Formats: sequence, C-alpha cells, structure tokens
Amino acid sequence: MFYRLLPVSHVLGGMLMFFSITYLMPIASSVIYNDGTLLDFIDAMTISFAAGFVLWFGTRRHKRELKPRDGFLLVTLAWILMAAIATLPLILVIDGLSFTDAFFETLSGLTTTGATVLTGLEKLPPSLNVWRHELNWLGGMGIIVLAVAILPLLGVGGMQLYKAETPGPMKDSKLTARIADTAKALWLVYFGITVACILALNAVGMNWLDAICHAFAALSLGGFSTYDASVGQFDSAAIEAVLIFFMLVAAINFATHYLAWQGRSLKAYWSDMEAKAVLALIGVSTLVCTMYLLARGVYPDFATAFRHVAFNLVSIATDCGFASQDYDKWPIFVPLWMLFLSCVTVSSGSTGGGIKMIRTLILAQQGLVELKRLVHPQLVAPLRVGNTAIPAQIAGAVLGFIFLYILAVGELTFFLVASGLDFTSAITAIVACINNAGPGLNVVGPAQNYAALTDFQTWVCAFAMLIGRLEVLSVFVLFTPAFWRR
Repeated sequence: MFYRLLPVSHVLGGMLMFFSITYLMPIASSVIYNDGTLLDFIDAMTISFAAGFVLWFGTRRHKRELKPRDGFLLVTLAWILMAAIATLPLILVIDGLSFTDAFFETLSGLTTTGATVLTGLEKLPPSLNVWRHELNWLGGMGIIVLAVAILPLLGVGGMQLYKAETPGPMKDSKLTARIADTAKALWLVYFGITVACILALNAVGMNWLDAICHAFAALSLGGFSTYDASVGQFDSAAIEAVLIFFMLVAAINFATHYLAWQGRSLKAYWSDMEAKAVLALIGVSTLVCTMYLLARGVYPDFATAFRHVAFNLVSIATDCGFASQDYDKWPIFVPLWMLFLSCVTVSSGSTGGGIKMIRTLILAQQGLVELKRLVHPQLVAPLRVGNTAIPAQIAGAVLGFIFLYILAVGELTFFLVASGLDFTSAITAIVACINNAGPGLNVVGPAQNYAALTDFQTWVCAFAMLIGRLEVLSVFVLFTPAFWRR
C-alpha cells in the first residue's frame, strides 16, 4: 500500500502548496470590506502552505512518474485533503462550528453540491462568503483538471489525472495535442464565461459581491448563495433569467464551448447531440410542469407559474441547487421529477453531476436494441447514438456505472433510514448529494438545510457527494484488492 501512497503524497504536498494561493481572494475581500477576518485567512493560508511543504519535502525521495492506477488514488485523496484544509477559515471565524459541519460545507463547495449546514449566510463576513463560493468555482472544472496544467511544473505528467477526473465515457478525446494545453483551454473558456456572468448579474441589479458569488456558483453549478433564501431573496425575474441562461451554459460540455469559440460559430452546439438532448428535455419538462401546477391551482396564471418552474427546474435539473421558491410545498410530482432530472440531464464535460446525458442516451439505445432483438433474434444491430458508433467496451462501462450508481443510492439511503431519518428526506438527500444538486425534500428541502442531520448522517451525505463528483467508479476502484496489488 505504501509504495503507492508515497509518490502520490509527494504530488499532494505540491498541490496543497498551490492550493494555499487560493486564499488570496478572501484575503483581498477581507481588506476591502474590513470584516475582521484578515488574520484568520492569513493563518489558514500559512498552515496550508506549511502542511503542503512538509508533505512534499518529506516524500521527495519517492517522486516518480505517476502510473494510470495512481491517478484514481490521487484524485480521491486530493478532494478529501483540499476539503479538510479548506475548513480552517470556517472553524477560525465561526464560533462553535464542528469539524464535521465545516468539512461538509467545504466538501459541498468543492464537489459543487451546494448543500449547506450554515444559517444566517447574509450575516457572515463577506470574505467567508467569497471563500465558500470560490470553492464552488474551483470545484466546477475540478481542482484536478487545474492541477493538470500545474503538474508539469512539478515534473509529473497529468494524463492519468485527466482520465481519472474528467466526467463521461468519451473522456479519452482531447481538444489539443497536450493535456496541459487542454486544461488551460478549458479554464480559459470557464473563466471568460464566468466574467460574462458577473457583468450580466451586476447589470440586472446585483451588487458586485453578490454578482461574483452567484456567478461562481452558477458556472460551477455549485448552488451556494449569500442568503438563506437563496435567489428568492432578490425576487427578480431579470436575475433569474440571467442565471437560467448561465446554468444552461454550464450544463453543456465545456469542450463544445471551446470548439464554438475557436471556430467562431454556433455549429458546434448543433453538432453536439448531448447539448440538444439536454435543452430538449429541460424545455419539455418546464412546459409540462408549468401546466401541471396551473391545473392544480398552485399559481394564478401561466406567466407566474412558468417563471418559477423554469428557474427552479433548471436549477435542480442542471444540479446547481439555487432556489427561488419553496418547491417542497408544490404537488409532489414536480419536485420528484426535478430530482429525477438531476440524475440524467447534464452533459459529460460540464460542471454538473449525476449519470450524465451521454450515458442516458447510450442506455436508452441499448434498451431499444434489445427490444428489436426480441422480435428479430438474428438481428445484428450496432449500438449507435446519433451518427456515432458506441464500442461494446463503452456500453459495458456505462452499464457497470449505472449499477454501482443505483446500488450506492440504495445502500446510502438505507444507512440514513436506519439512523432515524424519514424515508423521503433520506432518499432525496442521497439523490441530491450523489448528483451534486444540493437541496432535497422535507428535512433537507429548499427552505431548510442539512444542519438538522446528525453527525453520522452528515458523513454519509458527505461520502455521497464525494463519490458523485468523482463518478463513483473512481472511488470504488480503491476498495478492490486488485488495485493494491503490485
């Protein structure tokens, strides 16, 4: 075991030193707003750098090129370690906050889940809200993808990390010749769209702090807010419209955005079968749910119903987690359908979670092929999604992923139910966490948060967030004996 841990620990130490740089943003915020947290963030930055240096220096003799198998260990430990070290400002600033709750909050940020255990968000020091949302933003494209661009500076190749962290079954394709260039290209697109979102939110009425924080959360599909009431605090149709647009942008493969920008054409979106399926599913679902709420008399007119359904459905379907209404009070069909959409809607290569649309399309086509074979047993029908032939290896990997995903949802739900949580709260909490969508229903609904959970329940949900963000297989492979054999 140690022969794998030591080289990985050397890289983790270097990553931790680089991670300490991220404290500069909340430090600057503390200076600008004079909110009294400057020394706390400086202390946290110093501890983070020192811990990284000790880990890096102590394992320098074990530096070597990482093998593909090491990537899965590194990506899992990196998320855990970064979340753990990121708790320092919360623990130092918020009196009485336990490590369990602080770790849940920071892991929720880095995994872009957006579930929170904190209340009185509008009363927090501005720098602390900036820190929470910066974690969202960093987690959006993935700390590991960022590290792919940095690791060459440490003398360590990054391809195995890209394969371990990048979502979706088509992840072996690259946009540029070198993996570091690919990571930099994706981050350039991500950064540019984020700036556009900040400017748009400010233009429709948000102050600069709220605009930055909510843009970070929207592009990462992280769902953190600076208010307990989330986006409902603003009660602005214009703000909701801007956020809907950018949440949809973030739900589409960022490689598609890059290709569209590079080609100065929208043809890349038309050629992306996932993007078309995502927009079609969300569009039809919004209209159906709007008409359903109208028929049930929840809202008096179509415009009001459409506004609230559109925002909240897009938010949950894209795994963002913003809320403008307490949709837990809507007829149960709509919030359950929204949670179902959170499982299947977003594109691979986006900042969302869940099964992903490409896997959904592959699984649907596999089902249709099997139905045809029942009628024509001798039929030879290659599996295709659009004009793309899907190799049997990918189809098998998708089936394996779906099985482990469903198994994880079921087992973790049983853990919560056994610990005393009611079934609706338990299953929706796990579905929301494993999809990195944020709020569930009942105890963990949009008008509540995860603070009501016990420590055990909080750790179960944290584990669900982790495996969901790392696509289940990347974590579960660490529990197989074969992984640890030489």
